[in-house]
Amino acid sequence: MFFRCRDLVLTALIAPGILLAALAGCKHEERDVSASPSEAAYVGAIPSTDLVPGTNPATSPATQPSMISPKEFEDSYANNAFALSQGQQLYKQYNCNTCHANGGGDIGPPLIDNKWIYGGEPQQIFATIVQGRPNGMPAWGTKLNEQQTWQLTAYIRSMSGLAAKNWSPGREDHMKTTMPPNSTPPQPPMQTSSPPSGEQPQ
Repeated sequence: MFFRCRDLVLTALIAPGILLAALAGCKHEERDVSASPSEAAYVGAIPSTDLVPGTNPATSPATQPSMISPKEFEDSYANNAFALSQGQQLYKQYNCNTCHANGGGDIGPPLIDNKWIYGGEPQQIFATIVQGRPNGMPAWGTKLNEQQTWQLTAYIRSMSGLAAKNWSPGREDHMKTTMPPNSTPPQPPMQTSSPPSGEQPQ
């Protein structure tokens, strides 16, 4: 009886310590869900096209796209599961599927391969989203703020396997059309010289 009571007392004293040590040892990713004032501002740009989403022409002042260092992009967006999932939501909410068809390409170019007409580096994709491109890509700089644009950029790169597997989104909840980003083999960006006729740079 004495040994059983002593074991119960020891267990009651040790168990909370083990639990606290386990919780202290867990490192969760940091989720800064609020954008800094500069990231919350809409990103204007010198547009490459007259196409803008919505019914009114762009009214934001023309500025060059914001640039961040490759390390800052990797740390804040590409290696951040929350940022990638937000980018995935923005991809759906802004109806990118209409032209890019879940990344496989339709009337717009595919996003799941290694051929990039206007460049596949983060800053180049960011500029394409903000400024638009001739023959169909609208300029989204007046609709998306800087943080959202970087999140969308990170998600687009993850579609061609350019994000770490542990951070990339998994399967979708709808009909499967392409491999999920966390199962896609990396496709290093390659500048292509022969874009489809609908996407020819002017």
